Amino acid sequence: MIEDHVEPGRRPVAYLNETFLESPDARGIRILSEYLEPLSHFRDEKIQDTIVFFGSARIAEEGAMSHYYRDARTLARLVTEWSSQIEASSHRFVICSGGGPGIMEAANRGAADAGGKTIGLNIGLPFEQQPNPFITPSLSFEFHYFFMRKFWFAYLAKALVVFPGGFGTLDELFEVLTLAQTRKLEGKMIIVLYGSKFWKEVINFEALVRYGTIAEEDLQLFKFADDPESALEILKTQLTKYFLEPEALPEPVPETPQIAKSRV
Repeated sequence: MIEDHVEPGRRPVAYLNETFLESPDARGIRILSEYLEPLSHFRDEKIQDTIVFFGSARIAEEGAMSHYYRDARTLARLVTEWSSQIEASSHRFVICSGGGPGIMEAANRGAADAGGKTIGLNIGLPFEQQPNPFITPSLSFEFHYFFMRKFWFAYLAKALVVFPGGFGTLDELFEVLTLAQTRKLEGKMIIVLYGSKFWKEVINFEALVRYGTIAEEDLQLFKFADDPESALEILKTQLTKYFLEPEALPEPVPETPQIAKSRV
């Protein structure tokens, strides 16, 4: 403990006082740390933007839904191979996941197969969420606060690929859909729902339109894909249009420009 090195009778400097830093009064400092510490690492690693993979932690390499694991791994590899050919001073379209098992592991694994950097944004939970071994070590993070983890999912993301999942996946998907629908994102967010049979059975988007709870044009916020090749084509086409064509490129500024400007 840091306090052990403080002279008897003297209180430690506040920012070295672990008892204080772990107290309710320091919650704001802990929240700020979960913003600033990842920010520092992303700058050091020259991460400019990400493609985020969401999906169930329970979909394993072997099992009833294992084809989704294989497809996530393949798609992450293909995206990483494509993005590695883009000339840039920073790493473009880096694969990012929630850092755990299942679809998250498959995404990180696919990026690692292609020799790319890959990010894991883990969360401290009593089950399921041990970091998978395919995350780039310097880009493996663990969060205490769900909302700060979600912030980092959205902050650098240019695209989401959402595989079948449960409560957590649905929560993450609908939060980003809401940000896109209400135009709270700075720029375009490409959203691909992978596995149209699953998504159309689990969520009746047309019924939401029919009942008037969303607008018809809200269905344009996302696209469906059922194989890695078609998903890759959607991502390549849309990412090129919105982020790589000359009119889409930002003015060059130092220190990873996309990090300096919030998307949410």
